[in-house]
Amino acid sequence: MTRKTGWLLWFIWLVWFNQINETNQINQMNRELPLGLALRYSYSHEFGGGMITPDDLTEYLRRMMPDAMVTVSDRTGTMDHLKVVVVSAAFAGKNLLDRHRLIYQALDVPLKDRRIHALELTAHTADEL
Repeated sequence: MTRKTGWLLWFIWLVWFNQINETNQINQMNRELPLGLALRYSYSHEFGGGMITPDDLTEYLRRMMPDAMVTVSDRTGTMDHLKVVVVSAAFAGKNLLDRHRLIYQALDVPLKDRRIHALELTAHTADEL
């Protein structure tokens, strides 16, 4: 094998190796970003089948706290990162952690089916306002 042939074979191997490496990287990226997650921000959810509306969220909270006054704000435009303010007499005598637990318990279903991804919570009684 001549020197030129050796360099040519080395160059061909290098090009082939880089193509295989790029293909593996693309395949790895495809494994890391499943279709369900890719579509998440286009309002299609893997399990939930759609966005949660402020009315639905309020209904979930009122099932546990019938007197609740609820304000919902969308933080990102995707209706899965929400700021929720809840005013209810059910919070009387409860510390902040117990108030948040009560809200999370009420929103268990939409959290599990991924219609809600993140919550910023504020919980008060009517007397605290």
